[in-house]
Amino acid sequence: MNITNNTILITGGGSGIGLEIAKALSPSNKIIIVGRNKEKLDAAAKDLENVFTIQADITNENDVNRLFEEVKTSFGGLNILINNAGNAYVYNIANDGNAHDKALAEFTTNYFAPIRLSEKFLPLLKEQNEAAIVNVSSIVGFVPGSHLPTYSDSKAALHSHTQLLRYELAKDTNVKVFELMPPLVATDFSAEIGGKENGIPASDVAKDLVKGLQENIYEIRVGNTGILYNSFFAATEGAFATFNN
Repeated sequence: MNITNNTILITGGGSGIGLEIAKALSPSNKIIIVGRNKEKLDAAAKDLENVFTIQADITNENDVNRLFEEVKTSFGGLNILINNAGNAYVYNIANDGNAHDKALAEFTTNYFAPIRLSEKFLPLLKEQNEAAIVNVSSIVGFVPGSHLPTYSDSKAALHSHTQLLRYELAKDTNVKVFELMPPLVATDFSAEIGGKENGIPASDVAKDLVKGLQENIYEIRVGNTGILYNSFFAATEGAFATFNN
């Protein structure tokens, strides 16, 4: 798809993968980065071209409604929605306890928020000649990490939802649905699980997203995610089409 002259909204855009995506796409597009901390957003956007900020908590329905109205009124529409914001707890599901509350918080941000945002912004996206939704999942959506048990569950759920959304929107709309699947990335978000020492640069993830959008690669498996998929899951690629035929 065309990746110039778009209006692009990125949740969790004040740091990490979201900020690197903003940097990669900002020279040729109008970028809106969204997060809960206004100061953090403004600091991130300060030296970037064509980057605007909107403070909003994507887990709050009133904030999402306000975000939609501001995008519609101030920017006149939307071409690409990137559901990037995430929440994760590092713990042992058998020993640490409170799994229910942790899972609820993770699913609220990682699964329910992208569903709400996508549904909310679909009318604007459908108005465009070409538009896209990008859901950022994870390598643990394929193989759960024992140290990220319910985070892994939330990303597996998001992967499933993304497949179905892509399938349905392809029938009669111009809205394409992409899934960005990073491995361990060197960000503050992943510091607790060794991301700073062992993760790939967030800029590499952004580069792969840009390439995937340009080439219409709907499942963008970055780095070790691609290696893992090709080693263990490639033979099941036709399962979804067969099941839904």
